[in-house]
Amino acid sequence: MEVFNHNLENLFQQLGLPSDREAISSFIADHHLESGENLTSAAFWSASQKQFLEEAKLQDADWVEQIDTLDTLLRKD
Repeated sequence: MEVFNHNLENLFQQLGLPSDREAISSFIADHHLESGENLTSAAFWSASQKQFLEEAKLQDADWVEQIDTLDTLLRKD
């Protein structure tokens, strides 16, 4: 049985984004969610990225913890 590591780096890969630590840090520094803004409503996602995030949340997929982490990171000043 193959075990997949659902971490922030792999989430970025799933979203088709650069996934090294520096790229993730840059993404978080360059993007921000406003108070009350839904992660999947953010203008910086492509349609396919939004769809992945929405479906993962709805299905309570293994990605939920990392999606919630990303949501939190994008809300920090």
